[in-house]
Amino acid sequence: MTTTVTPPQARPDMPSQEYNPQAESVLAKRIKSTIFHVVTLVLVAIVLYPALWMVASSFKPNSEIGGTNTSLWSSNFSMDNFVTAMDGIGGVSTMTFFTNSLILAVGAVVGTIVSASISAYAFARIKFPGRGLFFGMMIATLLLPFHVVIIPQYIIFQQLGLVDTYIPLLIGKFLAADAFFVFLMVQFMRNLPAELDEAARIDGAGHVRIFRSIMLPLMKPALISTSIFSFIWSWNDFLGPLLYLNTPDKYPLPLALRLFVDQTQSSDYGAMIAMSVLALLPVLIFFLVFQRYIVEGVSTQGLKG
Repeated sequence: MTTTVTPPQARPDMPSQEYNPQAESVLAKRIKSTIFHVVTLVLVAIVLYPALWMVASSFKPNSEIGGTNTSLWSSNFSMDNFVTAMDGIGGVSTMTFFTNSLILAVGAVVGTIVSASISAYAFARIKFPGRGLFFGMMIATLLLPFHVVIIPQYIIFQQLGLVDTYIPLLIGKFLAADAFFVFLMVQFMRNLPAELDEAARIDGAGHVRIFRSIMLPLMKPALISTSIFSFIWSWNDFLGPLLYLNTPDKYPLPLALRLFVDQTQSSDYGAMIAMSVLALLPVLIFFLVFQRYIVEGVSTQGLKG
C-alpha cells in the first residue's frame, strides 16, 4: 500500500519568504558602487582642493591670504590682483614673461619631437652592432639624477659664454633626446607591422623616406603625447631658468612668480596667486585639447586589421 504525502498548503494570510539570490546580488552591487563613488569623490575633493584654494585666493585681498583666515571664499571679492599681475613687475610686462615661457615650451616640444623620433626610429627599425647595449645604456640614464650634471653643464655653458641665454635650456632638447620619450616611441614603433618597411624598400624607399612618409604619420598619438608632456614640463620648469638666466626680461613665468615675494619688504601674494592662475590656463587648455591622444600614445597594442 502506497501512501501519498501531500505538501502543506500555504495559508493565504501568510506572506511568502522565498530567498531571491538575484535581488540580493543587485543590492550588493549597488552598495559597492555607492561606496566606490563616495570614496572617489572624497579623493577628488582632496586632490582638487589646492587648485580651488588658489583660484579662490586670487580674488582675495592680501590681508585675507594666509594667517588666521582659513575660509575658502572671501566677502571682499576683487579683481585687483589680476590687474596688478597683468601690469607686470620689475619694469617687465606680464606678456613678456608669457612670451618667454612660450618660446621655451614650444622650442622644447620641437626639439624633443625631432631628437626622440629619430633616435627611436634608429633603435626600433635599424639593425646595427651594439643596438641592445646602447639602448640599455640610454634607459640607464633615467636613473641618473639631473642634479648630478648641473655643475659640469653650467661650467661648460659658462666657458662658452652661453649663460643668460636660452641656448642651454634648448640645445639639449635637439641634441640629446630624452630617454623617456625615446623609450615611449620605440615601444610604439615596435608594434607597427614590419611589412610596411619591407613594402617601402621594394619601391626603392630608404630610411629617410620610410621615416618621413610612413612612420611619422602612424606615430601621431605618440608624438602628441610627447608634445603634451614636454610642453608641461618645460612650461613649469623653475630650476633650469634659475641657473642660466640672470636678466629679468628673459625670465619665464615660474621665475616671474618669485619676483612678487620679497623677504625684505612686503610681498604681494595676491598678485602672485593671480599670475599663477593665469599661468595655469595655457597648460590646462593644451591638455584638454589633446588629452584623448595620451592613452593612445602610451598604450602599445599595435595595429589591428
